[in-house]
Amino acid sequence: MSETSEDCIFCAIVAGDIPAEVVASTEHSVGFRDLDPQAPTHVLVVPRRHVPDVGSLGEASPDELADAVGLAARIAADAGLPGYRLVANTGAAAQQSVFHAHLHVIGGRELTWPPG
Repeated sequence: MSETSEDCIFCAIVAGDIPAEVVASTEHSVGFRDLDPQAPTHVLVVPRRHVPDVGSLGEASPDELADAVGLAARIAADAGLPGYRLVANTGAAAQQSVFHAHLHVIGGRELTWPPG
């Protein structure tokens, strides 16, 4: 897997080529606000290197996946969320639209089940 992909919007955000409201970061991950939020708190956590989905990230580097999940938990705690949803859409059939691994941190309102 490559470090970056020239045509990937998340790679461009991580590189600083496209502006985003970054809320937190680590050596391996970046968290930034979603442009189409589905809740008062909706942050995307992406690995710094280009990997197509979270399953591939877990296979390639369990440590980087753990880093992304840990950053998501920190973002939720910093936002004061009493609970949150962590979503990873994997594949087009699951509505993944950007094929760079990412987690959605969603909270700040009552979340229903099933999610959809």
